[in-house]
Amino acid sequence: MKMTRIALAIAATAVVSTPALATNGDSLIGLGAHSRAMGGTGAAMFMGSENALTNPGLLGKSQGTEFAIGGTLFKPDVKAEANISGATSSKSGNDTNIIPEVSLSTRLSNNLTFGLGIFGSAGMGVDYQDDPKLFRAYSNLQLMKFAPTLAYNTDKFGIGFAPVIQYGALDINYKNSTNATVGNGMSSDLGMGYNLGGYFDIMQNLTVGISYQSAIDMKYKNQITTAASGFSLTGFTDHLEQPAEIKAGVAYGMGNYTITADYKQIAWGSAKGYKDFNWKDQNVFALGGKYQGQGYWAGVGFNYGDDPIKKLSETSYRNEAVNMFNNVFFPGIVTSHVTFGGGVKVTKNMAIDGAIVYAPEVNKTIQTGQVSGALGGSTTSYEKTTHSQIGYTVSLRMNF
Repeated sequence: MKMTRIALAIAATAVVSTPALATNGDSLIGLGAHSRAMGGTGAAMFMGSENALTNPGLLGKSQGTEFAIGGTLFKPDVKAEANISGATSSKSGNDTNIIPEVSLSTRLSNNLTFGLGIFGSAGMGVDYQDDPKLFRAYSNLQLMKFAPTLAYNTDKFGIGFAPVIQYGALDINYKNSTNATVGNGMSSDLGMGYNLGGYFDIMQNLTVGISYQSAIDMKYKNQITTAASGFSLTGFTDHLEQPAEIKAGVAYGMGNYTITADYKQIAWGSAKGYKDFNWKDQNVFALGGKYQGQGYWAGVGFNYGDDPIKKLSETSYRNEAVNMFNNVFFPGIVTSHVTFGGGVKVTKNMAIDGAIVYAPEVNKTIQTGQVSGALGGSTTSYEKTTHSQIGYTVSLRMNF
C-alpha cells in the first residue's frame, strides 16, 4: 500500500531524532491533534485515523481512507535549585523536542478496517551538562511505537487489536565527585506488546469505549545499574518497562457539540525499573469539548494526573539518593494540563489540525543532606525541581 510505505519512510527518518519529555509521568497525555486539543481524551470519540493511536476499536467508525501526518513541538521548562555540592540554580538545556505522529486508516469491507500508527509515545530527559554542581547530569529516554491495527465493527459496536513494536533508547550520564564520567553512552532495545480496544453505541449520540495497552519490557544495557553504582546504590536492574495502561471513556453529542470524558490508570507501580524508584500507579482524569462547524472544528480540554513519583522517607542515604535521581534526572511531576485547538478544511480532501497543551508550573523539594554529607558537603542540603510545559501539535489530514 503506497500510503503505508510513505508512513514507514517518514517514521524511519524521525525515530533517530526523537528526544521527548512528556506529561502523565513520562507519557504524552494524548496522541494526535484532536485528542491533545480535547484534554487527551479519545477512548470513546471517533477522531479519524489517529484513533489507531488511542482506541483501535474506534477505527470501525471510519469511512474510506484517511492519512494523517504531524508532530508536536514540545518545550519543557525544567529548573533545578540545589546545594548538594555547592549552591547552584540551573535550567535544563533539554527544552526543545520534536515528537512525530503518523496514522492511517482504510476500510477493507463493511465490517473490517485496517489502521496503522507510528508515533513517539513517551520520553523524558534533562541536560545540566554545563553545571558541575549538579554533577553535569544528563538523561534522555526516547520511545517510538509501530502499531498495525485491524478493527471489526457492526452497526452498534466495534473492536480492534494492534500488535505493537516499541523502539526505545536511554542515556544516563553524569560526573562523579572525582570528575570522572559515569555512563556508557546511549543503549537501545526493541520490545513487543499490544493494544486492544472497543466501543459500544448506547444510542445514536452516546458512545462508551474502553482500551488496554499492555506493558512492554525494555532492557537498556549498562544504563540504570551504572548510574546507580556511581552513588553506591545496589539492587537495581537495567530493565525499564513501559507500564500497562487501561482507559475508559464516554462521548456524548448534542447537535454541533460533543463532550468527552476519560479515565486512565497507568501502572507505574508494577513496571520493572519504575517500581524500583518508588513510582506508583497514576490515576488520570480528562475532559474535552468540541464544536463542529461547516468545514472547521474547535476544541478545549483539561487533563489531571496525580504525581506518580512518591518520595521515599528521608531517613537514609539510599532513600535520599533515589529521591535525588527521580527529581534531578526524571522529573515527571507535572499534574494539570489545559488544552485547546481546532482544524479547518483547506480543500475537499485535506484539512489542517492543531492543538496547544500547557502544563502550569509545579515544584518538588527533596532533602539531600546524607548524599551531600557523603561528598563532604552540607548535611542540611536540598534539591528543588521546578517544571512546566507547553506543546504545539500540527497535523495534515487527507481523506480519499
